[in-house]
Amino acid sequence: MPGKLFIVGVGPGHHDHMTSRAREAIDQSDTIVGYETYVNLVKDLIDGKTIYRYAMTQEVERAQQCIDLARSGKTVSLVSSGDPGIYGMAGLIYETLAESGWDPAGGEDGNGDPAVEIVPGISALNSCASIVGSPLMTDFAVVSMSDLLVPWEIIVKRVEAAARGDFVIVIYNPASKRRIHQLQDTREILLKYRRPDTPVAIIKGAFRESETVVLTDLQRLPDHSDKLGMISTVIVGNSSTYTYKDLMINPRGYTSKYSLGSQRPQL
Repeated sequence: MPGKLFIVGVGPGHHDHMTSRAREAIDQSDTIVGYETYVNLVKDLIDGKTIYRYAMTQEVERAQQCIDLARSGKTVSLVSSGDPGIYGMAGLIYETLAESGWDPAGGEDGNGDPAVEIVPGISALNSCASIVGSPLMTDFAVVSMSDLLVPWEIIVKRVEAAARGDFVIVIYNPASKRRIHQLQDTREILLKYRRPDTPVAIIKGAFRESETVVLTDLQRLPDHSDKLGMISTVIVGNSSTYTYKDLMINPRGYTSKYSLGSQRPQL
């Protein structure tokens, strides 16, 4: 009989921010697979299980092994920080399965195809926003600065469109040891459309022991390059965003329609 593959998002790292379903999936699994850093986030929950740890950039091998293990009858949890459907492994798993002719109903029919369940988790955009205030109250865009799989020219077009549209922008993977110019170029694009004093938050290692938070602006963003890395997230405000006592606030629009001192609309 085929097994089951859980693609589990464990959130930012602290167990307080992991869903009960994520815990259940890990508990039900006899095998755990994941990038070593992500496996370590749940190391106290996986005693006695078969564990496969992978280094970064081995995503294809990781996906194939999970599928093979599930097809052999194992119950597998592929663990990921944040949400596996946002810059995570869910897409690669489904691409690999689709290429093999996988039938989503296979587990029920007993034809050898494993059942697959995505267990969503709190992504960096949620966790980081909660730490710095309420920056995502209106429309926002999410862009990754990693050009390993997406050509930089396409990323530039997306940044330009988000900047022109006055979206609040959440930036994943803003920099690495070898990738420096991307955020610098993005900042130059944003300054064509936004004031230099536009609020910017840099959150590194949200809800982990290493957490650091910097509230700055577009003008001074280069002064904080030491806070940028693969576990950092940058949130850039739009034309309405402002700061208040070390918080970043994006108005939803209530003050233009209601008096906050009462519930009666302003007619």
